[in-house]
Amino acid sequence: MEPVLLEYDGPLAWLTLNRPEKRNALSLDLMTAVLERLDQVADNRAIKVVIIRGSGKVFSAGHDLKEMVGEELEFEDFRKIFTTCNRIMLRLHELPQPVIAQVHGIATAAGCQLVAACDLAVAESTTQFATPGVKIGLFCITPMVPLVRAIGRKRAMEMLVTGRFVSAQEAERFGLVNRVVPIDQLAEEATRLAMEIAQYSGFTVAAGKNAFYSQVDVSERSAYDFAKEAMVMNCKAADAQEGMRAFLEKRDPVWSNR
Repeated sequence: MEPVLLEYDGPLAWLTLNRPEKRNALSLDLMTAVLERLDQVADNRAIKVVIIRGSGKVFSAGHDLKEMVGEELEFEDFRKIFTTCNRIMLRLHELPQPVIAQVHGIATAAGCQLVAACDLAVAESTTQFATPGVKIGLFCITPMVPLVRAIGRKRAMEMLVTGRFVSAQEAERFGLVNRVVPIDQLAEEATRLAMEIAQYSGFTVAAGKNAFYSQVDVSERSAYDFAKEAMVMNCKAADAQEGMRAFLEKRDPVWSNR
């Protein structure tokens, strides 16, 4: 089977982790395929939103540990795994389209990292999240990077040093996921959220997403300096001018995505 599936439905792209027999473990082949699929989506201007989901019973159980055990492995072997994983997480933020994680079952270790790195997340009500590496002597250091930025220091540290499972409801309170719904409503809710975003100018949403990640981790003064110039550029865009005119003229805007 293909390790990653990419399907299109109107303005939406569905990227499916497709190793159900391995609980969608992030093998090197799967991660490489994810990067290739994300590149395809990035170049497709018709796509407004991407939804990432997992096939089978779980979203993702993290890295494929079978690729990480063996005396014959060298530092470069491990470095290749984590470099590829890092590229995925950064690519999610670089992608012009917002990315929604549609989460079910469990999302652990690098699977939890993937959820934290997505722009938005919808989870079914029995989903559990964890960064349990500490239990096997392998601290979840790379999952820590987006996790602490999503939920804050003390909550992230607790998850990291205890390895305990966090319920979907707790994850929503933490800010790791946006919405929690029953399993039979999961796909519908993720699609509904995606379509709510897809009604707007793809150009404007992409510019806003880029601005969001450009300012979020800098000082307040630097953030305002950046945001001012970003707003100036946005104001000159065709869709901004069309949107403002449409508002003043009390009509629906017609987007040109530029």
